[in-house]
Amino acid sequence: MTATSDLGASATVQLASPQLLRAVFRRHAAGVAVITARGDAGPVGFTATSLTSVSAEPPLLSFGVGTGGSSWPAIAATDHVGVHILGEHQEELAATFARSGADRFGAPTAWREGPEGVPVLDGVLAWMVCRVVTRVPAGDHRIVLAEVVLGDPTGAGRPLLYHQGRFSALRD
Repeated sequence: MTATSDLGASATVQLASPQLLRAVFRRHAAGVAVITARGDAGPVGFTATSLTSVSAEPPLLSFGVGTGGSSWPAIAATDHVGVHILGEHQEELAATFARSGADRFGAPTAWREGPEGVPVLDGVLAWMVCRVVTRVPAGDHRIVLAEVVLGDPTGAGRPLLYHQGRFSALRD
C-alpha cells in the first residue's frame, strides 16, 4: 500500500509483520550486551540488543530472551543473571554469543565464576549481577525484569553497537 496523504510525498506503508518489525529495527542502533547465567549443564549466555534501564530506585533493568533459544531453560530457572556491556573491541565475542551451536564459554572467551555463581566475562566495558524479579510473556519471547545487585562500570573503551544487521563502532 502506498500512501501520500499525511505521510509525505511517497511513503510506502506496510501492514504489521515480522518482516516490517525487523526492517524498522535494523535502522535503530542499539548497544550490545551479553546475558549470562549458570545452567544445570554449565554456563549459558546470549547476545542481546534489547537491554533497557527501567528504574533507578530500585535499580532495575530488562531484556528480552527468545523462548526457543538454547539459553532460555537456564534463564527461566535461575535466580541471578550476569549483564555485560560490550566494547567495540568485542565484535567477535558478540558474534560468538549470537551464533547458534557455538562453544560460547570455550577459548578464546575469558570468563570467571562471579557472585551468585553467575559467569562474568572479562574485558567488558561494564558488568552487573542481577536478581531476576519476574519474567513477562511477550510473544515468542519473555521480558526479564531484574534488579541490579552489584557490578563494575570501570572497563575501558567505547561501546559496541548493532545497526543495519551488523556490529559497528561509534563514529566521531
